[in-house]
Amino acid sequence: MLQRVPDDANLAELTLRGSILGALITVVFTASNVYLGLKVGLTFASSIPAAVISMAVLRYFPGANILENNMVQTQASAAGTLSSIIFILPGLLMIGYWSGFPFWQTAAICAIGGILGVLYTIPLRRVMVVNSQLPYPEGVAAAEILRVGSGDDEGGPAEDSNAPGLRDILAGGLVAALFSLASSGFKLLGESISLWLTAGQAAFRLSTGFSLALVGAGYLMGITAGIAIIIGVLIAWGVAVPLLTVNATPAAGQSLSELASQLWTSQVRFLGAGTIGVAALWTLATLFKPMAEGVWHSLAAVRGTAEHSELRSQRDMPAQWILAIAAVLLLALFLVFSYFLHEAAPHLSGFAFWSLVLVCVVFAFIFGFLIAAACGYMAGLVGSSSSPISGIGIIAVILVSLLILGFGNVEAGLLQSGDGQVAIALALFTTSVILAIAAISNDNLQDLKTGYLVGATPWRQQVALIVGCLVGALVIPPVLELLYGAYGFTGALPRAGMDPQQALAAPQATLMTAIASGIFHDALNWTMILIGVALGAALILFDLILRRTSSASLPVLAVGLGIYLPPTIGMTLVIGALLAWLLENALAKRGGDAESAKRRGVLLASGLIVGESLMGILLAALIGTSGQAAPLALVGENFAGTAQWLGLALFGLICGLFYRRVLGR
Repeated sequence: MLQRVPDDANLAELTLRGSILGALITVVFTASNVYLGLKVGLTFASSIPAAVISMAVLRYFPGANILENNMVQTQASAAGTLSSIIFILPGLLMIGYWSGFPFWQTAAICAIGGILGVLYTIPLRRVMVVNSQLPYPEGVAAAEILRVGSGDDEGGPAEDSNAPGLRDILAGGLVAALFSLASSGFKLLGESISLWLTAGQAAFRLSTGFSLALVGAGYLMGITAGIAIIIGVLIAWGVAVPLLTVNATPAAGQSLSELASQLWTSQVRFLGAGTIGVAALWTLATLFKPMAEGVWHSLAAVRGTAEHSELRSQRDMPAQWILAIAAVLLLALFLVFSYFLHEAAPHLSGFAFWSLVLVCVVFAFIFGFLIAAACGYMAGLVGSSSSPISGIGIIAVILVSLLILGFGNVEAGLLQSGDGQVAIALALFTTSVILAIAAISNDNLQDLKTGYLVGATPWRQQVALIVGCLVGALVIPPVLELLYGAYGFTGALPRAGMDPQQALAAPQATLMTAIASGIFHDALNWTMILIGVALGAALILFDLILRRTSSASLPVLAVGLGIYLPPTIGMTLVIGALLAWLLENALAKRGGDAESAKRRGVLLASGLIVGESLMGILLAALIGTSGQAAPLALVGENFAGTAQWLGLALFGLICGLFYRRVLGR
């Protein structure tokens, strides 16, 4: 059991310097998560790197302690998690409803959804954190990092041992940033390599990217998820695409590789979508009982039957504050939806207009509360990183779309307005609120668990969470606008003549937009989706057998991602996961203290993600201001062949150096 700061200790906790440092870390990690999420559909947990940075910086100030460092990581992790809003909002651009990200609408949705996620988890803290045996893996890990970085049991000043941790983050960030500058900026290094193999009319693709951020993300995912992803890649490019190319006829002038890429985009990705959908639903089904318990306990807490304590480490935000803030947020949500729908459908009559606004607001408000309880239990059981937020989004967008579809059958003209665009946009907008609530509640109980283990004051931590949401909400819209203007999204390019290969994939937003559009237009590729559902069901059965007969498992959601994501992304994630597996085996054979080496690997991997992400944002700013696709390019397109081999060589070298650094050589 970790040593907790006693209740009678008088330590600085929620400080101005800590809040400023937390805000600065928030800007960096939120921007990094937005970039990574749009590129690959994954985000990284920022609690541990934020804690390390906080301890390394605050140790130079008098009175620094474990509780203050805990507040900094709490604030930063909340904002970093809020970036999950990117899993749905880009869909409004993909359907052509928005041409950019309106600052105040985007910020308002992020802030309202995020703060509601905080408020909804407060009644759950005592039941799910204090009086629960849920493991909360990330929360416990962050508490251990904070404890190791403190000088004594009462949270004395951090030791100098924090400095190497910060150096690892900075080293990883610098290497990734320079590599990204040489590849994406100067074009001296390739960003990926692809080899096409043919057997008659069948086309096979061997490919990998050179993204160090994805190596870091794969490293944090681990070998189990890595194996699942490579299985998905093999299903897509070793089975599905070759079979489809055999039975397809290329268009005039179309090469076999171009036909294969087209078939993957138009058909095979829906196979992956079906697999992802059934895997997410299965995960939720397996957690139904604890989710139901979480909702029940939450309702009991709201009714006022929960325990109360006057101890400092047990005091939550007062119920009057929670109700007052929730009332203000409900009013703000009503105003935001009114503005959005008025812009979308000014022709709606008064009764129909206000009824539809009320339906969407109440659904988001109440369903969000239920989702918060469900996500709290899921995070406690399997961890925030493994919790199927995408599955929550899929279920929410289906329910919201069906709700609006039913309303549209009563109010003539809504479903036809803007060729159905208005109904789809409203479904995506409503889902974005629910997704923000889900993402924050998924993370906040981890933070509250960390706080409980180190002896933090809950109500102060809850204030820090709200501050983190507000800062994150101000950061996300300009970053989204910047990245969209520079790269565009798959299926949504801001300017003519942009290279679609450079567009950010935004995989979850693409999938949820396709689902909503398909519900309203009856245009989904149901054949491939149902095949994907059948494949997912078979893989779930195989996973159950595997778990019963051995200690191994097969995350079916990751298999679906391997099918759905471009192979240059999927295989790079696999490389990172393989690196983690090799290092784990090497450390196990070496014996001794392996924990510090493992922690070094986590920090280096986090640094790789942050460094490349920030460089990507800086390059996006240059592209946006110059109006050129490659303003820093030092070579022409004829250098591309050489660049990809140079990129491969340097990419392999950096992975080797990563391996040696983690081993301490």
